[in-house]
Amino acid sequence: MVDEAPAPEPLPAVRFPTPMRRAIPARRRRDRRGRGMRGTLFPPDVPAYSTRGERFDDLVLDAVEHLDLRWSDQLAGVEFAVEDVPPVGVSDDVVPLALYQPGTGRGRSATPRRIVVYRRPLEARAVDTEDLAELVLDAIIHEVADMLGVDPAVIDPEGHGWGEEE
Repeated sequence: MVDEAPAPEPLPAVRFPTPMRRAIPARRRRDRRGRGMRGTLFPPDVPAYSTRGERFDDLVLDAVEHLDLRWSDQLAGVEFAVEDVPPVGVSDDVVPLALYQPGTGRGRSATPRRIVVYRRPLEARAVDTEDLAELVLDAIIHEVADMLGVDPAVIDPEGHGWGEEE
């Protein structure tokens, strides 16, 4: 007697093949080692927590405070702004470090007097943080002197802003 294997059941006839569906993987909430997302590297009370731009803004505020002690009446209506780079063309040879913009207009369309300090050119010229603070103060002193029409030595008689230039 020969044992016969049962005949396989026929597959159901499909008129149109069904597309293969892959499971959509869940969004990964952890890294590949299962430890989770990395937090901040520095706590907020550490000086390294602030960005380079925030530290530069602090240097500008310190320089304005230094001048505001003596020239508060003249600097009352002046805005101080920080921009990354000056709007210069390719043909310009001199890159400005700061720029005084006189106020224009009257009434609602009036724009106040403004001194804009450019961060990247000043950072490129500075050797360290102390040198950057001096350069920021010098640039602001020169623009305030230009605004008031006086010599930089009058604005800051302590010697900032009118030292020997290279």
